[in-house]
Amino acid sequence: MTRQLPLDHFCPWREEAEELRERLTALEAKTATLERHVFGRKAERLPGIQQLLQREQTDEDTEARRQQALDKRRERAARRAEAPARQVHHLVPEEQRRCPACGNNELKELGQGRTTVVYEYIPARLERQVHVQETLACACGKGVVTAPAPPKVVDRGEYGPGFIAHVVGSKCADSMPLHRLAQRLERGGVPMSRSTLTDLFHLAAEVLSPVSVRLLQHIARAEVVWADETPLRVLDVKKTRKGYLWTFLTRNEKGEWLIGYRFSMGRAGKTPKDVLGGTTGALVVDAYTGYNTVTVPTGRVRVGCWAHVRRKFFDALSKTPEAGTVLDSILALYRVEHEALKAGVVRTLAHRALRQQKSRPVLEALHAYLTQQQPLHLPKGPMGQAIAYALNQWDALCRFVEDERLPLDNNRSEGALRKAAVGRKNFLFVGHEAAGENLAGLYALVATCEVNGINPEEYLADVLLRVQTHPNSRLDELLPHEWKRLRAADSS
Repeated sequence: MTRQLPLDHFCPWREEAEELRERLTALEAKTATLERHVFGRKAERLPGIQQLLQREQTDEDTEARRQQALDKRRERAARRAEAPARQVHHLVPEEQRRCPACGNNELKELGQGRTTVVYEYIPARLERQVHVQETLACACGKGVVTAPAPPKVVDRGEYGPGFIAHVVGSKCADSMPLHRLAQRLERGGVPMSRSTLTDLFHLAAEVLSPVSVRLLQHIARAEVVWADETPLRVLDVKKTRKGYLWTFLTRNEKGEWLIGYRFSMGRAGKTPKDVLGGTTGALVVDAYTGYNTVTVPTGRVRVGCWAHVRRKFFDALSKTPEAGTVLDSILALYRVEHEALKAGVVRTLAHRALRQQKSRPVLEALHAYLTQQQPLHLPKGPMGQAIAYALNQWDALCRFVEDERLPLDNNRSEGALRKAAVGRKNFLFVGHEAAGENLAGLYALVATCEVNGINPEEYLADVLLRVQTHPNSRLDELLPHEWKRLRAADSS
């Protein structure tokens, strides 16, 4: 007679099987992600939000986009026409200066001639300027008058503000390592060592430090701030250490973007606290706990990022088709934002009303769906982790409905770190902690210039001289966006 074992006897085996199944699911998801990163594009395989919204556009939207592209081409053509021009005259060769019909060699000039426009690259050059100061003496033998010396960034400095600005722009705007810049200068006929360029770069950071610090202070006082961070290697003995470049940015009431950076040797919450501590408003970030030091009841309100949520569910899509429903819901949220942009009501009370009318029902339905799905998926599986990620910060993800100034995602701050990511691939690391701080300060000024349509080298060449004698009480005038307005007012 066969003895039947009690059900409790199989419980350990059942628990072990469930645990192994959970681990297998998690490993399969990680393998799929790694395969995509190694063999495919780093970006998401799913079409981006903007691509999906463009597919839904009507004929009217398509015509508007076509007109926008046409206006952009016309603007570029106008800017090309303003480029420095030089006339190059081509004379008819002597052997051809006769009439091909009758042979007469007394030909007359016909009109202005035929013109052809050619854009040619003239290599930049570095010139050695010798400044001679006139000196006048009186016949009495006592009075001597000397012409003023040319302005310099530092006393007895051999390099002008334009050259120093070019060094900063090459590294911070073009992500060019200084040793490559030295090679390019040598091709132009002027040997230049990397150490000299490095000294000039850090000199510029030191001189412009009051401006970059003031820029970060302006950002910290804003009501809505975006923030993110990215690793940046720091040279050390026989190896490198990991430092972090943090970005903090905001948009003022005039629509101008202000971008600041801060470097630190750790990823703890000390940096957000140093920058935003004691301030109130909203902070748009991902779920990283380092920002908890400022998202406290007496500090800033945390606003979640739907782009990060979307990424989690996209990673789960290959193993869990149910993630597609969540992706469709997130697309619906962005569709409302696109509608507000099309209507021209972004960041207005009408925008808030549109969100409460159309986005709130989507959020309620999505929350119910996630709550229903959570027990059906392994906690450590990709879908389970994505659901937990969304539900754990649900309040932060929904705050945009009540405030029209708040965005749906943190993509702006991620975009502000792309320049640093390109530079990280090119120059690999910074030499020491102080070098990272200098890099962060100059990155801030260059990035704020670029986002506001300012030539960073033109700005830096001017401010490098002015900042040393400019009154501290009017230091705001040297911030890139203020500098642009003052220059426009002076030229008008």
